Amino acid sequence: MKKVYLILIPVFAMLLNSCNNKKNKPNDSNSLTTEESYLGQKPPGLIPELFAPGIVSTKDLEITPLFDPVTKEFYFLRQQKGEASKAHVIRYRNGAWQNPVIKDSMNDYGMKSFISPDGKRLYLGDKFQERTASGWSEKISLGSPYAQIPIMRLTTSNLKTYVFDERDSIGNIRYSEMKDGVRQKPKSFGVEINTGKWTAHPFIAPDETYLIWDSEREGGYGNSDLYISFRKKDGSWGPAINMGPEINTKYADNRGMVSHDGKYFFFNRINIGKNFEESEANIFWVNAQVINNLKPN
Repeated sequence: MKKVYLILIPVFAMLLNSCNNKKNKPNDSNSLTTEESYLGQKPPGLIPELFAPGIVSTKDLEITPLFDPVTKEFYFLRQQKGEASKAHVIRYRNGAWQNPVIKDSMNDYGMKSFISPDGKRLYLGDKFQERTASGWSEKISLGSPYAQIPIMRLTTSNLKTYVFDERDSIGNIRYSEMKDGVRQKPKSFGVEINTGKWTAHPFIAPDETYLIWDSEREGGYGNSDLYISFRKKDGSWGPAINMGPEINTKYADNRGMVSHDGKYFFFNRINIGKNFEESEANIFWVNAQVINNLKPN
């Protein structure tokens, strides 16, 4: 797994900020069908499928999906042979999704990017931006202690709980709750989550009923696997559940997230070969029912 992270993090170092320093374009439709909402793609079933073959998923290397539910824009990273990775955006305009275009003004919007469940904040590791009438605000630091932590991904719930990782050889996922309007000191999850190597890229459910992350663990399918833990009635977290052979492979399956409407689960599948031709990096999606199917009775 170390090889994958050391290569891919520098390679995919950018992701898109469609609205920074420019006005958000109004949606030209407030009632898209499911297929229209996802680039006109036929929704997947319980077996993961490549997302938008020929449009997003190609022979090049593509990772890191990010939907903006407010502006109806889809962002991802693509690397072509002999080139650095480039941020791309696909916009829904005039009743149709446009062709992907390169977005140059992305800077550090890479694998750290996450839009809050209410669509009002764009989190970028230890920073965030507020959505305004004219686009995204300037970056605002989360302050201490977050500014001192090498965060790869910070996600939030409807209750404004932060769940974030720390990039090191082992990995550590922590959480910080809001109580009576006061942000609490970060705490580490227990061994149910923080076990194995390269424990990273958490996704907390909006209602905090489950947590998804990736890690290398004994009994896995090869490289990094995606795991899920369900919250118990007493508030504690259940054991880590490998998301299974349909989701996980011998390659690096990572950075899972559920769409804002709760219908689909997206993740990366990455295989770094000896050269570009032998390497693969793709975005997959699957019906989010797979999550409910993993929940213990």
